[in-house]
Amino acid sequence: MRRGLYTFVAACLLLIAIAAAEPAFAQKQGGILKIPHLDSPASMSIHEESTIAVLGPMMGVFNNLVMFDQHVKQNSLESIVPDLAPSWSWNEEGTKLTFTLRQGVRWHDGMPFTARDVQCTWDMVSGKSSEKLRVNPRKPWYRNLEAVTANGDYEVTFHLKRPQPAFIALLASGWSPVYPCHVSPRDMRTHPIGTGPFKFVEFKPNEAIRVARNSDYWKEGRPYLDGIEYTIIRNPSTAIMAFAARNFDRYSMGILSIPLMKQIKNQAPQAICEVVPWNVSRTLIINRAAPPFDDPELRRAMALSLDRQAFIDILSNGQGTIGGAMMPPPAGRWGMPPEVLNTLPTYGPDVAKNRAEARQIMQRLGYGPDRRLTVTVTTRNVPGYRDAAVILIDQLKEIYIEGVLDAVDTTQWYPKVMRKDYTVGLTVSENGLDDPDQQFYENFVCGADRNYTGYCSPEVDQLVDQQSMESDPEKRKKLVWEIEEKLAEDGARPIIFYPVSGACWQPQFKGHTMMVNGNYNGWRLEDAWLDR
Repeated sequence: MRRGLYTFVAACLLLIAIAAAEPAFAQKQGGILKIPHLDSPASMSIHEESTIAVLGPMMGVFNNLVMFDQHVKQNSLESIVPDLAPSWSWNEEGTKLTFTLRQGVRWHDGMPFTARDVQCTWDMVSGKSSEKLRVNPRKPWYRNLEAVTANGDYEVTFHLKRPQPAFIALLASGWSPVYPCHVSPRDMRTHPIGTGPFKFVEFKPNEAIRVARNSDYWKEGRPYLDGIEYTIIRNPSTAIMAFAARNFDRYSMGILSIPLMKQIKNQAPQAICEVVPWNVSRTLIINRAAPPFDDPELRRAMALSLDRQAFIDILSNGQGTIGGAMMPPPAGRWGMPPEVLNTLPTYGPDVAKNRAEARQIMQRLGYGPDRRLTVTVTTRNVPGYRDAAVILIDQLKEIYIEGVLDAVDTTQWYPKVMRKDYTVGLTVSENGLDDPDQQFYENFVCGADRNYTGYCSPEVDQLVDQQSMESDPEKRKKLVWEIEEKLAEDGARPIIFYPVSGACWQPQFKGHTMMVNGNYNGWRLEDAWLDR
């Protein structure tokens, strides 16, 4: 009997093992993944754009040298895996990063991929080539890049001016694809050529974006899908009704508010939904060169007016976190916990006390109930921006500021704020990854294209370089928090809150992992499939 029992248990364990292993072999080839798309972007060029409306559909058209593991939720240096580069190594001084490249990879037009393409891409992004990007939002990422050299056709070296241990994380971001050397930046805006699992088919502004399976993809067996169709639907209610009618397999890649997610669950109870932190803080931006906002006291009063928790309660049903420039824990790896954050200037949790101080400042500046300051509040005309801007306008009334909303189309928004053609605005900080080098160099150092407020502090720039060189994570975090404190003192770019996002899909959509701190890094979709 005992022998029979052992045999029975062994048989059960074998069946369990088979069942557990079965999903690895269950992926189905074929099918068109259908997704409603939140917006119509200016172009299809990842290196020239700053919105998920471009990166989402185009990430699968390209490859990086390395990327974040598409099935690890939290991005980190430990989750970086090979892509076009199967191996890499640093020199002893930490100033040369050398990649060995895959052989036999071809661009979608049949041309061979070589080290020359890598060199051309980063010469262009760092502003060193004759070929220029029309807009170059990530140029500040590469301030420390001296040169890129091709060592034959299948090896390339990045030469840095000084050590930068997290440099490879910049290369792993979804914003860092390799572009072909033989295709002009102009053509990449309208018909991008990549090496990725999907080939670009078409972009019809305000209608749709389509990609199709690359049957010659260098990664055998991928992708599973025959293609992806992104139907541009700006109205969330329309998109939700279409999703509930099962016209779409997955809801939009853009942020889905918790109230809208609840609508989806009500109208489509079969949908699978997940709530994830979203590394896209809502941020108050103030043009420091535009009178009267060139007065630091006025800017301080505006920061003191913020009731950050009210934004979270209204927009996210109480779900979300208050944070500084770096995404707060536990999703973020570098941000301050609440007990430390609350000690920063303008972050005190007593909103009534903060606003009383703000009104005193405003009265010293000559404003009050009978003399209010009128201002245009500029933002991008999509819900994630616009809804928060409406709340901002309402809160500014508490300190004698009357705001008028100016909602700008996506194609005009980024050029407008980059050239600082605004006075007060609300933006979403579309953080390419959860790393201080990306956040500080892109948004806060002197002269960066996406430093929308014009903030410039040589002291902060020096600290940013110092933390960038630090290899010890705890010592680096201490420097990052010192920078956070200085940014709050200076009112550089007041961070309001970090939202959570709903993600919903039909039961047949499988093989995709939502990332919690790298929302722009997980849209390769080469492992996604449809179980129909």
